[in-house]
Amino acid sequence: MDFTFTQDQWLFRDSVREFLVNEVTPERIRATWASETGRSDSLWQQMAELGLTALTVPEAFGGLGMSELDFILLAQECGYVALPEPLVNTALVAVPLLCDISALCELSANDAGAELAQHWLPKVADGKAKLIAAVEQNLVVEDAHIADLLLLERAGALYALTREQFTAIANESVDPSRRLFTIELADGVEPLLSAVQASPLLADSLNRGALACAAQALGLTQRMIDLSVAYTSDRQQFGVAIGSFQAVKHHMANVAVRLEYAKAPVHRAAYAVTQRLDNRHLAVSHAKLVATEAAALAAKNSIQVHGAMGYTWEVDLHIFMKKAWALTNTWGDVGYHKQRVADVIFAEGAAIGPEATFG
Repeated sequence: MDFTFTQDQWLFRDSVREFLVNEVTPERIRATWASETGRSDSLWQQMAELGLTALTVPEAFGGLGMSELDFILLAQECGYVALPEPLVNTALVAVPLLCDISALCELSANDAGAELAQHWLPKVADGKAKLIAAVEQNLVVEDAHIADLLLLERAGALYALTREQFTAIANESVDPSRRLFTIELADGVEPLLSAVQASPLLADSLNRGALACAAQALGLTQRMIDLSVAYTSDRQQFGVAIGSFQAVKHHMANVAVRLEYAKAPVHRAAYAVTQRLDNRHLAVSHAKLVATEAAALAAKNSIQVHGAMGYTWEVDLHIFMKKAWALTNTWGDVGYHKQRVADVIFAEGAAIGPEATFG
């Protein structure tokens, strides 16, 4: 079986990377912190014009009909620039969830899901609407204030909320690029799906959200390595660049090794989610653990090689470091994902070892 990405996928990744690096600069990110929403409508329209908002929207609704596996390389690039806009949530979590809702409602002769899909998916593809998905595992909802449609889990049930159906109460975040909210439902709002109906859909959404965190963590790790290498190449001590010191090299080499070993599990998890394999929850938890661990080590070691400058607001490192910290504990924290892995490998009669992995 060939697990490599296609040439088209790599070329598309390269074009998206060029756009994001040129447009989503640290200066532009800092400027959004002072804005009312913390988001840029002009940037969202630029992404829509490139077709990024239409990537996972089915072709029947004006999209490109691409899968989670197609999007995973792009999610990494969103992490590389610490993209504040909710593109990853919309494309990798919310759109597939709305498609699942529509399919489930169709099986039960419920027109509500199909009507939602027909109304919202073409708007998402055109960049005229933002879909946000949120599960109770997260406690707070990111970007609820700009959601045109919020797909929200509450007490296990699934709600599809337009802006007039909920109130978003702001919460502080360690990352100024993240806008977090607790949600209060308007009186009389009823769930779209009961807890029993919604359970498998929300489980898949949690997997997609964790996968999104893992992919972005890979990009963040690479960006922190690049920032640190650039800094240590310029910063001199005793007449030479500090990047030539063995101890500094070891800090970055340790991160680079973790990053390389995290890539394969993330890409495997994307394949498992796309193919809806039975073990996808295990693959996703493994991916999120190793990717966020790499990002955490990158943050720690990057601060070390930056010295005192690493703690300052003026240096761009903290933009990526704080996002890495935040992703570690969203869509399931470390304890949650370790427990999911433990439930599988410590189960009675578990098939583990190389003969099970590669057989």
